[in-house]
Parts: sequence; C-alpha cells; structure tokens
Amino acid sequence: MDSTLLTLILVFSLLGSVLIGIPVVISLGLSSFLGLAYIMGNYDIAGSLLSSSAYGAIKSYVFATIPLFVLLGEILSKSGAASDLFRIVDRTCSRLPGRLALATVGGNTVFGAVTGVSIASAATFSRIAYPEMVRANYNKSIALGSIAGSAALGMLIPPSILLIVWGVIAGESIGRLFVAGVVPGLLLASMFFLFLLTYAYLKPQKFGDSGRGDSPQLKNPITRHEIIGASGLLMLIILVLGGIWSGFFTPTEAAGVGVLLAIIVGLVKKMSLKDFAAAVLNTGRVSAPLLFLLITAQMYSRLLANGGIIDVIGQLFFGISESPYLVLAIMVVIWLLLGMFLDSVSIILLTVPIFSPIAIAAGIDPLAFAIIGILSIEAGLLTPPFGMCVYTVKGAVTDPEVTLAKIFTGAIPYWIMLLSLVLIVAIFPTIASWLPALML
Repeated sequence: MDSTLLTLILVFSLLGSVLIGIPVVISLGLSSFLGLAYIMGNYDIAGSLLSSSAYGAIKSYVFATIPLFVLLGEILSKSGAASDLFRIVDRTCSRLPGRLALATVGGNTVFGAVTGVSIASAATFSRIAYPEMVRANYNKSIALGSIAGSAALGMLIPPSILLIVWGVIAGESIGRLFVAGVVPGLLLASMFFLFLLTYAYLKPQKFGDSGRGDSPQLKNPITRHEIIGASGLLMLIILVLGGIWSGFFTPTEAAGVGVLLAIIVGLVKKMSLKDFAAAVLNTGRVSAPLLFLLITAQMYSRLLANGGIIDVIGQLFFGISESPYLVLAIMVVIWLLLGMFLDSVSIILLTVPIFSPIAIAAGIDPLAFAIIGILSIEAGLLTPPFGMCVYTVKGAVTDPEVTLAKIFTGAIPYWIMLLSLVLIVAIFPTIASWLPALML
C-alpha cells in the first residue's frame, strides 16, 4: 500500500477513534506508531522514534512552561487572589450598569493573564461571581454566559497553555506568540465589556440590582488582604509579560519567577500548606496528560512528514482555491466542527501539524494564523454539544436550576464576538504581528 494512502487512512481512523471516545493520547500514539512501523518497515525503528520523541519532549526546556503556569494559576486560585480581584473590580464598576458581569469580564481578563487556562478561569469565577449575580437578581442565562464567555480570554491573553502547545507543535517562538496575543486579547475583552455595558443599558431588568451602587457589599471598605491579592496579580502580569517582551526572561524563566511571586502572595495571604499541596496535585492532574499528549504529537508529526500527507492535503486545499482567505475559512470551519466534539489541545495536536505548513505556503502570517486558530478553537469551547467551558461552569455551579441550555444560550453573543475577531485578524493581521516586531 502506498505510504500516503496509508497515512490518510490512519489520520481518518485516528479522528474516528477519538470521536467514539477512545482517549486522544492512546489513539494518537497507537496510530502514529503503527503507521511509522509500516512506512519504515521495522517495528524497532518505530519504537526508537517513540523513545527519542519521549526523551526529547521530557528534556526540552520549553516544556516546563506548562506545569509552571498551571501551578501559578492554581496557587493564585487557592490563595483567594482571584476573589480579591473580583471584589475590587466590582467596586471600581459600581456606578456602571451590569457591574457584576463587567467585573467578571475584568476579573477573567486579569486572571487569564497570569494563568493561561480557560477552564481554571471558568471554574474559579463560577464559584466567585455566579452567587453574587444570583443575589443581585440577574437573569441566570446572562450571568452564566458572561462567566463561560469571558473565561475564553484565558487561552488568548498570554501566558496561554494553548499558545505554548501551538508554539511547540508549529515550531514558533512561544515568547513571540505570547506577545502576539496581547492586542487581540485586550480587543476581545473590550468587545465583551462594551457588549455588556450596552446590553445592561438597554435591558436593565435582566441585570437585576446591579449597577445601582446601593448593594451592601459595595459599602464595605477594601481590605488590606484584597489589595495584596489584586496587587500581586497585577505585578505578575507586569513581571511575566514585561520580562518576556523585553527579552529579560525566556517564557520558562518568566513562569518560574511568576510561581515564586505567586507563592509569596499565597504566604502573605496566609495560604495553608494543605492548599499548597492541593495546588501541586491539581497541577499534576492538568499537566501530566498534556505532556503525554505532546509526546505522542511528536510521533504524529513524524508520521505526517514521512507519509507525505501534508503535501496531499495542501494540494487539496489549493485545488479548491488559491485564495489565502478561502483556505483560512476552510480551516476555521474545520476547527469549529471539531470544537463540537473535542477539547482544545486535542484539536491543536490533530490539525496544526497539517494546517501550519499549508498556511505558510498560502502566505499567511504565522503569528496572525496562530491567533486566528486559537480564537476559532476558543469558540469551540462554547460550541454545543461539547463546549468544555460550558460543562466546566455547569459542574462548578451548584444551582439545580442551571442547565446546559441556559449556559449555551448565554454564551452565544461571546461565540459571535470570538468569530468576529477571527475575521478582523484575518483582514488586519498586523493586529497580531506588530507588537512582537518591537520585541528586543
């Protein structure tokens, strides 16, 4: 059998096995191993490639960024810094209509800028913001939608776990990807903010008592611990992003320094040893599967390269049209369809090794392409029937009246805004590329 035909069969078999529920790491590793064994004509060579991929992944300096940034976010969440941030932003927006929803967007923007995990943001603000919005008589669909929708900021605003995985798979500079996400991330947060402000002004009854400035908690003075928690988060943003942008830190070094500062914030806020231990365990639970996935993804990339599948799919894309916009549109549609069933990391591992060379051949800016990809995949977090952010919010909220339908309905405007920004970045790619060009 021709190696290209075999690789095509394996790729579609891989996708099918994932869709029927077989774990991605098993599907990816097994199909890649068997495909390489057939192409090389020797199981020993395939085994050697697997071991070298595993060793290369484990020893790579850049892979440490994943557990470090996850640990940073876990410590800040356990320390209560996210709650401090929410309350301070809430008071800052006290005279604006829809202040609690606005505080949720603002809190997720800052929290996402130091954690990089949308799921962590969704779970954290479901516990912090939703009870406050229920007490303020919010429409529950709007309240839940603002939490799930703004949690998507965590994967775009750097540091982002998805950007790290994208950089590893596509061979792009993670530091430049981080900086490329700053302007689109802030633009998306601004779109969310303006939407809520306008909606609350036009339909104030859906936002309950929010925005009147007469809520009892607004009259409580800001405490020293709240200032410490919120200031720690802001310092982390300046230190991590500023260090990477100026070239003073590599992304891995910035993550290590960020964890150290997060530990200091946790100690000042009297975080218990039990909470520190829980943060470390949760980091392992999140990071270990990701690292195993990246190991098997290296094998998958080698299978695609040796099987010639990238050239075949590239010819298929360009056979439809040579327009980079149409090529990009096809990729976005595929990402959205996959987002209905798969998680974000799996989508990146399955598609980026194929799509990235095609995008480069089409003349699409690599940084803009990465941001478009992340935005499209982020929209998948809000797309039924899977919608990981939606399921995370559902799992974190104890209200028996909350249904998946209510969360998906509330998240629709945010889904639309994510895709709107995809279009904006596609038309104006310098939104993503001009800031990295200023890096020292």
